[in-house]
Amino acid sequence: MTGTRLVCLGCAQTNRIPPERLDAGPKCGVCGAALMPDRPVDVDMAMLEKAARVDQVPLLVDFWAPWCGPCRTMAPEFARAASQLAGQARLAKIDTQRHPQAATRWNIRGIPAVLLFRNGREVARLAGARPAADLVTLAQSVTAAG
Repeated sequence: MTGTRLVCLGCAQTNRIPPERLDAGPKCGVCGAALMPDRPVDVDMAMLEKAARVDQVPLLVDFWAPWCGPCRTMAPEFARAASQLAGQARLAKIDTQRHPQAATRWNIRGIPAVLLFRNGREVARLAGARPAADLVTLAQSVTAAG
């Protein structure tokens, strides 16, 4: 079967979407959730591991915690980047207070930290609060590289 693989961030089902339909609002074949949402999606450790391993489009992940001031400052910028990257990349957030194993698994030394995954591997990371423009540039650089 051909198509771009995406893990539904709602039910964890792997879907295949024709590349030309990624910006057409594809939905999960099982639960109907948006596969390319225009907003960040909160994920848990199992969902993040599966999406990072399977997704063939850029997956930009914000590692954050509710007590972190810079994380709260960056949240609206991350949401803005998600709307600007709709159809090109997916943005997810993982709360490192609720899921401390995520910080350990990806060697996060400080938050906020943003990791970019594609085709089963980490391809870039940024440390500290960043404006939406930095996040968009990072995701698009990976998209342009193929």
